[in-house]
Amino acid sequence: MPKYLFEASYTAEGVKGLIKDGGSKRRAAVEALTKSLGGRLEAMYFAYGKHDVIAIVDLPDSAAATAVSLTVGASGAVRVKTTVLIAPEEVDQAVKKVVQYRAPGAS
Repeated sequence: MPKYLFEASYTAEGVKGLIKDGGSKRRAAVEALTKSLGGRLEAMYFAYGKHDVIAIVDLPDSAAATAVSLTVGASGAVRVKTTVLIAPEEVDQAVKKVVQYRAPGAS
């Protein structure tokens, strides 16, 4: 199952909700969200800096990951950045593929 990294930043309204509910309830909400799409929450951490939450999630496909991003973003409480994570074994497969490519300006 593909893995995705979600980096989330709370808006002012989102921070108010976090203060009200606490971190464990937010993790439970993320677990329920991923399960509803046939996925699994691997890890979730709160953080300082640019992003308030970091989560690694297994989801069935990119449509499910897109649904997460759209649904969470539409709430207005959180801004989300989604990154597809690539396993080392997938890189092994990729480097064995023959690709026809001509760089810009090359003859």
